[in-house]
Amino acid sequence: MKIIEIKFNDYTISTDKSKMDVVAIHDFLSKHSGWSDNIPLEKVKTSINHSLNFGLFHNDMQIGFARVISDFSTIAYLGDIYVLDNYRGQGLSKKLMDTVMAHPDLQGLRRWILLTSTADWLYEKYGFTKLPKPEVYMELYNPNVYKIEE
Repeated sequence: MKIIEIKFNDYTISTDKSKMDVVAIHDFLSKHSGWSDNIPLEKVKTSINHSLNFGLFHNDMQIGFARVISDFSTIAYLGDIYVLDNYRGQGLSKKLMDTVMAHPDLQGLRRWILLTSTADWLYEKYGFTKLPKPEVYMELYNPNVYKIEE
């Protein structure tokens, strides 16, 4: 898959896996996200290895991230989206989402999936809606999968 890099001002969005700061991503996901608290570093590494990743960088420091799991034909799951607190309110999440949604290998998909409890206003701009038929949706969910046993 072709690596995409978009540069603007002092920022870069890149899909180059080798540029992802796995330690920084793990720190945010495991300690600050609320959706993957305590996720082990190895799980984050594996998820990055098996996803299309979008790193948001200020100069060379990773300040945001998004990843997509897809068959690149019919469906995509968008997850682990964040911009660090100090960089919010500058339109960077919109720029990150613009880049994800415009990726050439993610065009013409029948379905996108996103699970979120925040920023509905952002995702609605890209056509995401609440489930129109929640009765057809099923999941197997383990909210304690990363819980640390005392």
